[in-house]
Amino acid sequence: MIGIIGAMNIEVEALRESMTDLISEKVGNIVFSRGRIFGKEVVTAVCGEGKVASAVCTEAMILKYSPDVIINTGVGGALNSKLRVGDIVIAEKLVQHDFDISPLGYDKGYIPELKGIFMESDKRVCDIIESSAKEAGFPYMRGKVATGDRFISSKADKASIVGAFGADVCEMEGGSIAQVCTSWHIPFCVLRAISDNADGDAKVSFNEFVNDAAKKAIFVLKGFIHEY
Repeated sequence: MIGIIGAMNIEVEALRESMTDLISEKVGNIVFSRGRIFGKEVVTAVCGEGKVASAVCTEAMILKYSPDVIINTGVGGALNSKLRVGDIVIAEKLVQHDFDISPLGYDKGYIPELKGIFMESDKRVCDIIESSAKEAGFPYMRGKVATGDRFISSKADKASIVGAFGADVCEMEGGSIAQVCTSWHIPFCVLRAISDNADGDAKVSFNEFVNDAAKKAIFVLKGFIHEY
C-alpha cells in the first residue's frame, strides 16, 4: 500500500482520476481515496495546509490503512538560488524551521522526541523517485526541505532559513509528515516541484505556476508508483 498526501486538491486529483476500483472514505474531515494505479494499491488524501493538518492526516492514514510507504507530494518555494520554477526537489532531509526551543539550551529546530534537527527520507524511495524524474527529463536535485506554518515571501525570511539550516526548499507540510512517519517507523519521502522563489514575488509566482508545478510532481510520482 502506497500512501500519498498533498495539501491541496490539485496536488493529488490526477492520481485519483487514474485509479481503478476507487473507493472514497471519510475519516473525520479527511476524505481518503483508495484504489489501484498500475496494479499497485494506493491511498491518497488532501490534508490541507500547515503542520497540524498534515500531521493529523498522516496519523489517520497510518492507523486506518497501514501503508508501507508515505509520499508527500506538492509544490514549494526555492531557497537554493540554483533552483528554477518547475524544478523537482527530492527531500533527503527535512527540518521544521519554526520549531524553536533554543531558550532551553537546544539548537533551533531540534525536536527532543526525535533527538535531532533533521529527519531523513527513505533512501530506496528517494532513489526510485530520482529515477522517475530523470526518465521524465525534468531538472531535479536531492536536498533539504524546511517546513513551517508560514508562506515564505520575503528575502529576509528566506535568508534566515538558509542561514540556519542550509535548506533548498521551504513549504508547510513535509516536516510534520516526516515526524509522524519517523515516530511510526514508516518509510517516507517528500517530493516538491518549485512554484516560486520564496521572495517578494512569491505570491504572484505561486498563483501563476502552482498548477504546472503540481502536474510535474504528479508525473514523477506516477513513475514512482509504476516502479515501486
